[in-house]
Amino acid sequence: MKKIRSYIFFVIIFFVTYLFYVFPFEILNKYLLNEESNIKNSLINTVIFATLIIYYLKSHNTFAPLKFFVYEGIGVGFISFWVVCIGIILNFINIFNQFSIGIFCIILIILFSGFGFLKGRRINIKKIELFSSKLKKKYNFIFISDVHLGTNKVKHLSNILKKIKTIKYDFLLIGGDLIDSSSFKIEELSILNDIKKKIYFVNGNHEYYLKDYQEKLKKLSLYNIKVLINQSQKIKDINLIGIDDLQAVEDKIKHVKKLRKENSFNLILNHKPDIWEQINDQIDLMLTGHTHNGQIFPFNLIVKLKFKYSYGLFKKENSNLYVSSGSGCWGPKIRIGTSNEIIHFKLNSKSS
Repeated sequence: MKKIRSYIFFVIIFFVTYLFYVFPFEILNKYLLNEESNIKNSLINTVIFATLIIYYLKSHNTFAPLKFFVYEGIGVGFISFWVVCIGIILNFINIFNQFSIGIFCIILIILFSGFGFLKGRRINIKKIELFSSKLKKKYNFIFISDVHLGTNKVKHLSNILKKIKTIKYDFLLIGGDLIDSSSFKIEELSILNDIKKKIYFVNGNHEYYLKDYQEKLKKLSLYNIKVLINQSQKIKDINLIGIDDLQAVEDKIKHVKKLRKENSFNLILNHKPDIWEQINDQIDLMLTGHTHNGQIFPFNLIVKLKFKYSYGLFKKENSNLYVSSGSGCWGPKIRIGTSNEIIHFKLNSKSS
């Protein structure tokens, strides 16, 4: 089974490499220079680029130029792919000549990439207000997810904290994927010690990709972070339940059922939006991230095929689910059609 997964991984990387790193530029080369690509050159280029990508992903390599090639390359390559597809359609319609289409595609790639990089640096604050009869008082808290330190420098976290300082809140929740690279120095999280509020955290999938992840996760407590691994934390009327990401869906559901409290406001912190349908009749609010809302349009459409609840606030009777688009970018620091966000939740006792 492990061998089969490895083969599938290599096939996917090879396929993605060709589509994003090779194909768009073969088409542009044809339109602008009238040079036809051949299978041999396509194969050689794809193998070289795929080897570099696999090496980076598998080796925990921290070489900055290689990281830039892999992450920013796949972002610009993805934009180039769908822009070139538009160019192919225009060429098929035969309204413009190929050279004009090539120039048009280059301009679009530059414009969309530049816009995407600028959007990837911005962080929005989103306010959500909810009501519950289980609450005796008002609560304000902050939810962030998918900061992706490693892909992003600690300056990005510093910018998030500057935004948070403008908000009056009781505690901070972090929904996983705080760190995504072994190159990130845990000591840089010391800026979190400036926060004089409780910080609760659950692991995402990327925390478990880190080299020596167990040692690094233990160090989080040095930086004002309480890690909840299938544990609950009582915050007056709120029963906060932290669900670890590295387990089967069935086990996640079991932990929620075991840790929930009948007469409390049950707030679930879970990295992926994968269990709400099975537990929504037993909990009041679940907070997740992971999806990034697709990060770069039109990848949003693909994400929606995998995750029924891919972004936003969902409600069923007295239960709510919020899926964040994340507070940072993964891989390419590009956003098109999506935003980095900090969620400011206001919980109120239900008015009569």
